Amino acid sequence: MKLKFITTNEGKFSEFNDALSGADVNLERLNMSYPEIQTESLEGVIAFGMQWLDKKIHGPYVIDDSGLFISELNGFPGVYSAFAFRALGNAGILRLMGGMRNRKAIFRTVIGLSINGHHSTLDGECEGTITATERGESGFGFDPIFRPSDSTMTFAEMNIGEKNALSHRGAALRKLKNTLLSSPLR
Repeated sequence: MKLKFITTNEGKFSEFNDALSGADVNLERLNMSYPEIQTESLEGVIAFGMQWLDKKIHGPYVIDDSGLFISELNGFPGVYSAFAFRALGNAGILRLMGGMRNRKAIFRTVIGLSINGHHSTLDGECEGTITATERGESGFGFDPIFRPSDSTMTFAEMNIGEKNALSHRGAALRKLKNTLLSSPLR
């Protein structure tokens, strides 16, 4: 099956490719953006994006949106993670958290899948903590400051396979792979 992944993020494309190996999927990256509305949920961002893309993309496609929800910051940056990363970066988030003892956070991903006009969403999450300093050179975005609960390493200290095994996106991608393998719409 040929599946288009709409993303401007090369790192996400690499993670998708790794996770979908063995699913008989030829993943093609379309390096384009789509409107990301300001809303309260990742699901809302995905639903609006898919409505917009349905008019532009022919054939099966996937999109995704992720957010880092930090407990002590009342869930910020959450659905505004991409904007917050561009505006503040990892250093800015660490400054905001200066002196905070509770460093719990949850990373969430929602993937939107469109096959023959049928939409489905798949989600994943990963609990962890925000580190005191940036660590690691791999990954992208907030990866250098997020350490999953089941690891001593940040996402940026992991290779793609290690990250996909633990991450929010990896959990959603496993659901996507199972959906693609069992879909009668292929």
